[in-house]
Amino acid sequence: MAWDDTTARGALEQLFQAAIQAADPRTILKAHLPELPRGKIIVVGAGKSAAVMASAVEEAWPAVPLTGLVVTRYGHKVPTSRIEVVEASHPVPDQAGADAAARILQLVKGLTADDLVLALISGGGSSLLALPAPGLSLQDKQDVNRSLLACGATIHEMNCVRRHLSAIKGGRLAAAAYPARTVTLAISDVPGDDATVIASGPTVADPTTFAEARAIVSRYGITVPEKVRLHLERGVDETPKPGEEVIGAAEFRLIATPQMALEAAAQEARRLGLTPLLLGDALEGEAAILGTVLSGMARSARIHGHPVHGPAVLLSGGETTVTIRPDTPRGGRGGRNTECLLSFALAMQGMKGVWALMGDTDGIDGSEDNAGAIAMPDTLKRAHQLGLDPRQLMTSHNSHALFHRLGDTIVTGPTLTNVNDFRVILIA
Repeated sequence: MAWDDTTARGALEQLFQAAIQAADPRTILKAHLPELPRGKIIVVGAGKSAAVMASAVEEAWPAVPLTGLVVTRYGHKVPTSRIEVVEASHPVPDQAGADAAARILQLVKGLTADDLVLALISGGGSSLLALPAPGLSLQDKQDVNRSLLACGATIHEMNCVRRHLSAIKGGRLAAAAYPARTVTLAISDVPGDDATVIASGPTVADPTTFAEARAIVSRYGITVPEKVRLHLERGVDETPKPGEEVIGAAEFRLIATPQMALEAAAQEARRLGLTPLLLGDALEGEAAILGTVLSGMARSARIHGHPVHGPAVLLSGGETTVTIRPDTPRGGRGGRNTECLLSFALAMQGMKGVWALMGDTDGIDGSEDNAGAIAMPDTLKRAHQLGLDPRQLMTSHNSHALFHRLGDTIVTGPTLTNVNDFRVILIA
């Protein structure tokens, strides 16, 4: 195949869709359902995929009595008949999420060992299950959440703090359901597929402590509300730990992961005549720095045929961070994927024969309406022709403005799944 801008764009979009489809609950969930219990089935859940997962459960068990409640992000609701769906805010929690979390906690209390709690968990669940610990307010959690999102903390660090400010996360949901059997079906959106990090692990034992949460707040210099500071200092009502009876019988099943999505994209790449090289599903760090690193690998592949000879694709996943410095001009628009992509384009400096797509598999990059964007060899040239300053837009974290003006954003709408970020670099 002769690779040009048109064929490259089409291939990149096909690979992105292959990754998304590999994590679609409508096709993968049924195979992971547990056996039916002797008692009741209560379905609960939270995340960007919670509603479509609930719909898939109803379709797989058409004649089984089901009750329950799941909470998903605004705009991610799908029709269900037996399981209630509530929408709430993400990434900053709101009262709708807090109310839904409180109702979920009540639904699982008072059950017996014959009953089953089926928990449907996916990315975004941490913000959507926003039930503050006793003595804390929703405003307290919102303030801390905003600070965590802006300070450059990793998803593991953010969720450690969140678990210790919550009445439902960090295994507390499964503990509330005890002695009922809890089975979690999870779609992973975190590097390493750590069950304690996916939606802050509401149904799994939490190995972290209040002391670790305090250390994270201190490390990043986060100013927290006084009630939050006192709550972390007291350290009472620790989360359920591994080996404790109330959490030990809970079962956790991963039904979709970033690695599965990358492997699906690799298979599609081979079909298109491209050699895939998987760089890993857990690439983290500052988005801008990762963009520069990936450009170095792409340059090497294009010039030297190393680490892979073209035509080929470099595939990677994982969640980067964007640290907003205090002196950064406000008003910038752009998620971590478009920021990583703009950094990549700046470092490539228009090298011919290299194209890249970076996007979030949930269809939303940051708080914008696009999943991500595509960088072409002439991205910088076209930006300058429109009077845009790519480096200034990079400095002000305004990458969305550049790709939107160029018409190179990728708009999928909510995909109803989430296996983290997907990055693909095509080398002719």
